[in-house]
Amino acid sequence: MNKFALALIAGILSTCGVASAADNAIDPIEVASLSSSTQKVGWLQVLSGGKPMKSEKKIAAVSRAPIARELVAFTEDVAPGTIIVDNSERRLYHVLGSGLAMKYAVSVGREGFIWTGTEKVTRKTEWPTWTPPEDMRAREAKKGKILPVSMKGGLDNPLGSRAIYLGSTVYRIHGTNQPSSLGKAQSSGCIRMANEDVEHLYAQVTAGTTVIVRN
Repeated sequence: MNKFALALIAGILSTCGVASAADNAIDPIEVASLSSSTQKVGWLQVLSGGKPMKSEKKIAAVSRAPIARELVAFTEDVAPGTIIVDNSERRLYHVLGSGLAMKYAVSVGREGFIWTGTEKVTRKTEWPTWTPPEDMRAREAKKGKILPVSMKGGLDNPLGSRAIYLGSTVYRIHGTNQPSSLGKAQSSGCIRMANEDVEHLYAQVTAGTTVIVRN
């Protein structure tokens, strides 16, 4: 077989090979990614169980205490477990015994809403529903702010993540969606705490615990 024939056969085989490879080529597979808007919705629905996801930054901003709680010496003669709220200091002490207490920054009642007294914890609630009293709604309406009749628990709820109810009063020790108010007198009488702090306290408090609020 001469050189020309060999070259012709080689060319034919090469062309067939290219055609065969093209026929057998596999279409590229599109991998789902978070950069795809369609796939992004799908993945987030899976990760969140179909519910909207909250921004981690928002959770941190609302939940973190701007003033860290601290373990301190406490020598007052009160029973371990007692909670003492010091209005003038804007601090809450949870007495642990053995000369120690956990101290938390709180927000107390502003002028006209501050109070003192001794109560017992009657119940506790996680992610409480907020039902502002009628007088509060009327007071805020005069300022142009319309409050809801009721608001379910959540990050935007003024009661925060936990509430500890005091006696038969309208007052509670609760979380807040305004951590910047801690260390100040800005509430309507309730004792506000950072969400991470009220959760820490909530886990250690039971119904019947004595709560002393003093100036």
